[in-house]
Amino acid sequence: MFVQNAVILSAGRGSRLLPLTQDRPKCLIPVGGRAILDHQIDALAAAGVARTTVVGGYLSDRITAHLAGGTAAADMRFNPFWAVSSSIGSVWTARDLLHGDFAIVNGDTVYRPALIREGLAQVEPGIALFVEPAPQPEIDDMRVAVTGGMVRAVGKTLDPADAPFRSLGIVVGRGDDGRYRRMLDAVISEPDGIQSFHHRIVHELAQAGPVQAVVLPGGGWVEIDRPEDIANWAG
Repeated sequence: MFVQNAVILSAGRGSRLLPLTQDRPKCLIPVGGRAILDHQIDALAAAGVARTTVVGGYLSDRITAHLAGGTAAADMRFNPFWAVSSSIGSVWTARDLLHGDFAIVNGDTVYRPALIREGLAQVEPGIALFVEPAPQPEIDDMRVAVTGGMVRAVGKTLDPADAPFRSLGIVVGRGDDGRYRRMLDAVISEPDGIQSFHHRIVHELAQAGPVQAVVLPGGGWVEIDRPEDIANWAG
C-alpha cells in the first residue's frame, strides 16, 4: 500500500470517559479486550501502512511504556501543547511527516482493517477524507458536505440537510507536494488557530481546491467518546 507514514492523534484526556481515563490516556482504554491504540496500529499495519507515529500528551509516559512492552510497534512523539490546544496541535507536532504519502487518524476510534484497506484503495492523488452517509446525524458528528465526489465543507455545525455525511476521522495525502502542510501553517497561525479541530484544515483545503471524499458504507468503526460506546464495538 502507498501510505508511508500514519500519524495517530492520541494526546487528549478523554474527560467524557472518566473515571476510565483517570489513570490512563483515552487511547489505552480497552475495547473488546484490547487497547484502542493496539486496534489502530494493527489495522494500519494490516492495511499496508509502512510506519505509524503516535502523538501523545495526557499521561504520555503510559503510552510510551505500553508501546515498549507490547506487540504493537510504533514511534512516539509528545505534544507539549496538548492541554491548551485542540487536535491541530498534535498535527503540528508531526508536521514533518505530512507530505508525500501519509494518513492522519483520530486516536479515539477503532476501525476494522478491511475498512482502512478499502478506503486507501480508493484514494486518488491529492488530499482525501474518509466519510460515510449519515442519514441520522449524531450530536458529535464532524459533518461533511460532498458534491460530485469532492468535499465541499467540513464542520460540526453544518446543517445535516446540506452535509449528510460524517467524517470517519481519517485524512490521507497521496503524492502531496506540501499542500496540506501549508494549510496547516495558515490555519494554526490565525488568532485562536491553536483551538481549531484538525478537520478545519480539510475544510479550508476544500475551499481552495479539490479534496476527495472517500465514501465508505456505514459500519466497521466506532468512535469511543463515552463508556457506552465501548459496548458498540462488535469486533
